[in-house]
Amino acid sequence: MALLYAAETQGAAVLFEFLHRQDPSIEIRVWPDCGQDSEIEFVVVSGEAPTDLRRFVNLRGMQSTWAGVNALLNSRDLPPDVPLARMVADEMSNWMAEYVVYHVLDIIRGGSDLRSSQAECIWQQRTHLASKPAIGILGLGELGQDIARKLLGLNFDVSGWVRTKRQFEGISIYSGPGELPEFLGRNSIVVCLLPLTEHTRGILNAELFARMPRGSSIIHVGRGPQLMEGDLIKALDTGQLSRAVVDVFAQEPLPEHHPFWSHPKITVTPHVAAISRAGMGAALILENYHRAIAGRELLHQVDRTSGY
Repeated sequence: MALLYAAETQGAAVLFEFLHRQDPSIEIRVWPDCGQDSEIEFVVVSGEAPTDLRRFVNLRGMQSTWAGVNALLNSRDLPPDVPLARMVADEMSNWMAEYVVYHVLDIIRGGSDLRSSQAECIWQQRTHLASKPAIGILGLGELGQDIARKLLGLNFDVSGWVRTKRQFEGISIYSGPGELPEFLGRNSIVVCLLPLTEHTRGILNAELFARMPRGSSIIHVGRGPQLMEGDLIKALDTGQLSRAVVDVFAQEPLPEHHPFWSHPKITVTPHVAAISRAGMGAALILENYHRAIAGRELLHQVDRTSGY
């Protein structure tokens, strides 16, 4: 029986070396060289399935190398009754936290204005805000929690919004649609880290922006289809929002003539906040392989009902 690797090829040797070193008995096959379909018990995939995974009749588990699995869940090529796990790795959490903290600090220290002044050779000193702005995080999974902890360490007022109520030391938690307006009204910077579900598709829209304090900013590192792009441009042009940082888009790569590229209040980054790479999360892949073979629940197993 074998593990089929059908994810990113760049750097995959790092993962294979780790797996063989930790468990020399693992037979690894690399897509498209599957051998006999009936011999595949575990599959490692990325954002999309490379083939109809239902062909592997003895498949016991699947591991994504991506944190987001919405594309996989929407695929007809996914066996409906085989457990799927998403990637959770310290490297990814660290990269995402660095990205968000960097852009939060850039917003409050006026980085965009300072760069514009330099380009025009203008010596213009900025005064610091009397107090730090409140920051709200939409979505408090592993990545959101790590970001919250790092912002708390910088003495920010941090709150979070989640689907169902939970506790998190040091921050105020809001939950459900009923508490979303209050959450939005208290935060001058909102970070979107939500998974993509039927409830979050298009959630970053004119109505949401209107509930934020005038002149607020948004950092979007969730999923592209959550953002209504025309609504964002209008909110920025009217001054309802003052700044937007967008890392994920409905269409990627972002088209050359897309208005986001040239908008003076939008920072575009090419989906680099936390990039999955081959070799990352090798210990999790190994653990979930053994769990799948033993018929145990996978770590970070996806709840297909909720979509994450």
